[in-house]
Amino acid sequence: MERTRVLIMGAAGRDFHNFNTYFRNNSQYEVVAFTATQIPDIEGRVYPPELAGELYPEGIPIYAEDELDSLIRDQKVDQVIFAYSDIPHREVMHKASQVLAAGADYRMMGPKVTQVVSTKPVISVCAVRTGCGKSQTTRRVTDILQAMGHRVVVIRHPMPYGDLRKQIWQRFADYDDLDKHECTIEEREEYEPHIDRGVVVYAGVDYEEILKRAEEEADVIVWDGGNNDLPFYKPDLQIVVADPHRAGHEIDYHPGEVNLRMADVIVINKVDTADLADVATVQNNIRSLNPKATVVYAASPITVEDPAAIAGASVLVVEDGPTLTHGEMTFGAGTVAAERFGAAEIIDPRPYAVRSIQATFEKYPDIGVLLPAMGYGDEQIKDLEETIANTPADLVIVGTPIDLQRVIKIKQPSQRVRYELQEIGQPTLAEILDRKFAKEA
Repeated sequence: MERTRVLIMGAAGRDFHNFNTYFRNNSQYEVVAFTATQIPDIEGRVYPPELAGELYPEGIPIYAEDELDSLIRDQKVDQVIFAYSDIPHREVMHKASQVLAAGADYRMMGPKVTQVVSTKPVISVCAVRTGCGKSQTTRRVTDILQAMGHRVVVIRHPMPYGDLRKQIWQRFADYDDLDKHECTIEEREEYEPHIDRGVVVYAGVDYEEILKRAEEEADVIVWDGGNNDLPFYKPDLQIVVADPHRAGHEIDYHPGEVNLRMADVIVINKVDTADLADVATVQNNIRSLNPKATVVYAASPITVEDPAAIAGASVLVVEDGPTLTHGEMTFGAGTVAAERFGAAEIIDPRPYAVRSIQATFEKYPDIGVLLPAMGYGDEQIKDLEETIANTPADLVIVGTPIDLQRVIKIKQPSQRVRYELQEIGQPTLAEILDRKFAKEA
């Protein structure tokens, strides 16, 4: 029987997972290509045969999404699988129109055929958008579970930006592991805070293999989601974070709305800094789409080492990269710290940006006067370091979740901003987790 020819549109995450769980050993289909977007320089690589399996002895090529029309035509593609996240619903359907006009069917794959079932309890932490506060929510969940006496392992949504053959599965237990696996800044932002808590983190490309290894050392698995993607594992408790600073986005973005509809618990974060009307909008959308969900209200209060050093200073604010780029946020923890502690001004880094950092500003012109902590490879990390050095600031405020000076040298004085999730009122996450995952005496 002739195999259905498939192209998977992705960004080195959901696309690879859909392939691994559904297409890899499925002789009814032939995946002829991946296309990639969102992540710099990912196109031009090959999904290697070590991951692609026996049906693909030469692997599968990865192209830029800009080539979609010609690939559908030249490769005689029958189906295109849309498999990346944090996309407005309108844009998802523009992609559909493009694919249909080029002559292929358009398909999205849901949890039923892509989620892997664990032998251990799974708690997933996802969101309706990038930058809602998944990371601090995940940290709060692991703190609670550890206090309950559980052995906790975190499995992080994929960020395989290097040699895929070396990233089939990765285990991070200390800082040496970060260096061994040549982690990007984005990876370090997600792994370091867990390592600081003594929590082992797994990540990579093959999430069935990753799960088998994580299950060997865990009582409970915590899925730490990326962007607003769906969990790769079937959760026993699904926690989803919403952001009232972008009220309405919880029903306007894919697959964030899916997460909202499936959630057992919805954390409305940042309520201390959001307008009450925006909090009400999020509440109303939850009631409309998922009235059975338990709603937790929370804040993410910030701290710095020396607030007095910020007062009156001209500062450069470095923020989490994905939150500013495809997350479309116009501020982050660093901005809040600059304003709260009385910085005289926030210096615009754009006139001082070099090479790939300059290109990032050109691609995402709405970033404004903030510097995204881009670091998808050695060259981009050097560009970030040079851009910071070029910027005439009295002080650099680092709003990323890591100690950036482990990765680059900052010649100016700097302040690191920290933030953790803090529930407001009841119910709390501790009460919810205790009811479901309390250990027997």
